[in-house]
Amino acid sequence: MLQPGITQEITFSVSNELTAKTVGSGTLDVLATPVMIARMEQAAWMAVAPHLSPEESTVGTRMDAKHLSPTPVGMDVTCRAELTQVEGRRLVFHVTAWDAQGPIGEGTHERAIIQAPRFLEKAQKKLQENQ
Repeated sequence: MLQPGITQEITFSVSNELTAKTVGSGTLDVLATPVMIARMEQAAWMAVAPHLSPEESTVGTRMDAKHLSPTPVGMDVTCRAELTQVEGRRLVFHVTAWDAQGPIGEGTHERAIIQAPRFLEKAQKKLQENQ
Protein backbone atom coordinates (compact mmCIF):
# COMPACT_ATOMS: atom_id res chain seq x y z
CA MET A 1 0.00 0.00 0.00
CA LEU A 2 1.29 3.41 -0.93
CA GLN A 3 1.86 5.77 1.97
CA PRO A 4 3.38 9.25 2.11
CA GLY A 5 7.00 9.16 3.15
CA ILE A 6 8.29 6.70 0.53
CA THR A 7 11.54 8.07 -0.94
CA GLN A 8 14.03 7.26 -3.67
CA GLU A 9 17.35 8.86 -4.60
CA ILE A 10 19.35 8.46 -7.78
CA THR A 11 22.83 9.82 -8.43
CA PHE A 12 24.42 10.40 -11.82
CA SER A 13 27.41 12.17 -13.26
CA VAL A 14 26.92 15.12 -15.60
CA SER A 15 28.39 14.08 -18.94
CA ASN A 16 28.60 15.96 -22.24
CA GLU A 17 25.47 14.08 -23.39
CA LEU A 18 23.45 15.62 -20.53
CA THR A 19 24.28 19.28 -21.16
CA ALA A 20 21.93 22.01 -22.30
CA LYS A 21 24.10 22.47 -25.38
CA THR A 22 23.76 18.81 -26.40
CA VAL A 23 20.06 18.24 -25.64
CA GLY A 24 19.04 21.51 -27.27
CA SER A 25 17.68 23.38 -24.27
CA GLY A 26 20.42 26.02 -24.34
CA THR A 27 23.94 26.79 -25.48
CA LEU A 28 26.04 25.99 -22.41
CA ASP A 29 27.92 22.93 -21.21
CA VAL A 30 26.04 22.56 -17.93
CA LEU A 31 23.37 20.11 -16.78
CA ALA A 32 20.27 20.61 -18.92
CA THR A 33 17.05 21.47 -17.11
CA PRO A 34 15.10 18.77 -19.02
CA VAL A 35 17.64 16.18 -17.85
CA MET A 36 17.32 17.29 -14.22
CA ILE A 37 13.53 17.04 -14.53
CA ALA A 38 13.73 13.61 -16.16
CA ARG A 39 15.91 12.33 -13.30
CA MET A 40 13.46 13.76 -10.75
CA GLU A 41 10.69 11.85 -12.53
CA GLN A 42 12.84 8.74 -12.57
CA ALA A 43 13.32 8.92 -8.80
CA ALA A 44 9.56 9.33 -8.35
CA TRP A 45 8.50 6.33 -10.43
CA MET A 46 11.24 4.20 -8.92
CA ALA A 47 10.05 5.10 -5.41
CA VAL A 48 6.59 3.64 -5.93
CA ALA A 49 7.24 0.88 -8.49
CA PRO A 50 7.89 -1.84 -5.88
CA HIS A 51 4.47 -1.11 -4.33
CA LEU A 52 2.46 -1.61 -7.53
CA SER A 53 0.97 -4.75 -9.04
CA PRO A 54 2.66 -6.20 -12.14
CA GLU A 55 -0.07 -4.72 -14.38
CA GLU A 56 0.28 -1.24 -12.91
CA SER A 57 2.68 1.54 -13.71
CA THR A 58 2.78 5.29 -13.24
CA VAL A 59 2.91 8.15 -15.72
CA GLY A 60 3.93 11.72 -15.13
CA THR A 61 1.05 14.18 -15.31
CA ARG A 62 2.52 17.40 -13.94
CA MET A 63 5.88 18.93 -13.06
CA ASP A 64 6.53 22.26 -11.41
CA ALA A 65 10.28 22.58 -10.94
CA LYS A 66 12.85 25.30 -10.44
CA HIS A 67 16.42 24.92 -11.68
CA LEU A 68 18.33 26.94 -9.09
CA SER A 69 22.00 26.53 -9.91
CA PRO A 70 24.21 25.27 -12.77
CA THR A 71 26.18 22.03 -12.53
CA PRO A 72 29.22 21.59 -14.80
CA VAL A 73 30.27 18.48 -16.69
CA GLY A 74 32.05 16.06 -14.36
CA MET A 75 30.07 16.73 -11.18
CA ASP A 76 27.64 14.27 -9.64
CA VAL A 77 24.00 15.17 -9.08
CA THR A 78 21.56 13.43 -6.75
CA CYS A 79 17.82 13.65 -7.31
CA ARG A 80 15.37 12.69 -4.57
CA ALA A 81 11.63 12.12 -4.70
CA GLU A 82 9.44 11.86 -1.62
CA LEU A 83 5.83 10.79 -1.90
CA THR A 84 3.81 13.42 -0.02
CA GLN A 85 0.20 12.69 -1.02
CA VAL A 86 -1.83 9.72 -2.21
CA GLU A 87 -5.30 10.58 -3.52
CA GLY A 88 -6.72 7.53 -5.25
CA ARG A 89 -4.64 7.08 -8.42
CA ARG A 90 -3.00 10.53 -8.03
CA LEU A 91 0.44 10.64 -6.44
CA VAL A 92 2.21 13.86 -5.42
CA PHE A 93 5.96 14.06 -4.81
CA HIS A 94 8.33 16.68 -3.44
CA VAL A 95 11.40 16.50 -5.68
CA THR A 96 14.86 17.93 -5.04
CA ALA A 97 18.26 17.86 -6.72
CA TRP A 98 21.70 18.80 -5.48
CA ASP A 99 25.38 18.61 -6.36
CA ALA A 100 28.48 18.81 -4.14
CA GLN A 101 27.99 22.56 -3.73
CA GLY A 102 24.35 22.44 -2.62
CA PRO A 103 20.79 22.57 -3.96
CA ILE A 104 20.32 22.86 -7.73
CA GLY A 105 16.61 22.12 -8.13
CA GLU A 106 13.30 21.60 -6.36
CA GLY A 107 9.66 21.22 -7.14
CA THR A 108 6.45 19.25 -7.07
CA HIS A 109 5.74 16.32 -9.36
CA GLU A 110 2.48 14.44 -9.90
CA ARG A 111 2.03 10.96 -11.29
CA ALA A 112 -1.00 8.81 -11.99
CA ILE A 113 -1.26 5.08 -11.39
CA ILE A 114 -2.40 3.39 -14.61
CA GLN A 115 -3.16 -0.10 -15.86
CA ALA A 116 -0.27 -0.53 -18.29
CA PRO A 117 -1.95 -2.83 -20.87
CA ARG A 118 -5.00 -0.58 -21.18
CA PHE A 119 -2.83 2.54 -21.35
CA LEU A 120 -0.71 1.08 -24.15
CA GLU A 121 -3.82 -0.03 -26.05
CA LYS A 122 -5.13 3.53 -25.89
CA ALA A 123 -1.83 4.87 -27.24
CA GLN A 124 -1.78 2.34 -30.10
CA LYS A 125 -5.39 3.15 -30.97
CA LYS A 126 -4.36 6.78 -31.54
CA LEU A 127 -1.72 5.64 -34.01
CA GLN A 128 -4.15 3.36 -35.87
CA GLU A 129 -6.79 6.11 -36.07
CA ASN A 130 -4.17 8.51 -37.45
CA GLN A 131 -3.21 6.27 -40.38
